[in-house]
Amino acid sequence: MALGLKEIKRRINSFKSMRQITKALKMMSVAKLRRAQDKAEAARPYTRKIQEVIANIASGTSGSKHPMLQVRPVKKTGYIVITSDRGQAGGYNGNMIRKVLQAINEKHKSQDEYVLFVIGRKGRDFFKKRNYPVIEEVVGLPENPNFADIKKIASAAVSLFAEEKIDELYLCYNRFQSAISQIPSVDKLLPLEPVESAAQGANYEYEPSSEEVLAVLLPQYAETLVYSALLDAKASEHGARMTAMGNATDNATDMINKQTLFYNRARQAAITQEISEIVAGASAQA
Repeated sequence: MALGLKEIKRRINSFKSMRQITKALKMMSVAKLRRAQDKAEAARPYTRKIQEVIANIASGTSGSKHPMLQVRPVKKTGYIVITSDRGQAGGYNGNMIRKVLQAINEKHKSQDEYVLFVIGRKGRDFFKKRNYPVIEEVVGLPENPNFADIKKIASAAVSLFAEEKIDELYLCYNRFQSAISQIPSVDKLLPLEPVESAAQGANYEYEPSSEEVLAVLLPQYAETLVYSALLDAKASEHGARMTAMGNATDNATDMINKQTLFYNRARQAAITQEISEIVAGASAQA
């Protein structure tokens, strides 16, 4: 029985150590979530302004004919998939990967019909181990990524569309709803949907010409949408990890309470047995 008490005590200490770790990870995720939300909010004015300028130019006849705004027959599709580098985030990565696989299985019959651009080690490892056509990857992003960190992969994906090597491009990421709600999404990035200007009646003058400005802005706008999705995904990742670590902390507390109850019962049983043995010995000597 003494050995049983030691084993239960060891388990209690193990669960207490685990609870300290998960609680610390939860608090770290809370702080990172706040910073990620602030950064996502700070990036939105730029996105809105570039969208407004594009809408103003594209409202003209010449602007609407830009190749990045034109729909063409789809022979090959590109997917930009955003996952995390680390785990311990509940279903964050698993849900996103399943959503991508569902989209691929519904739209394509062979791997010749699509290519993948993967951001994040979890997604990269999953798709590469299963021989999916990953042609560009980015791993090891900082906790607060800058546009330069994903510029190369975003530019590569947009360039393939502009060169007509792919005919449509999808952006796959976890859309942030709240700290406890992240929605895996597969949104069409290219060809760009027609955008409407929020500033009706605004009058812009462009140098050297509106067509040349549009040719520069459209790829930048598409790349900006990728970066905005990454910031949204980062907020989702921290929210998912915060929730997962909170649940793990609660589970550890439940296990500590259960093991403590077992320990008290075992200790009481050991004391009762010792008393019974003493009483039996005394009775034998009487």
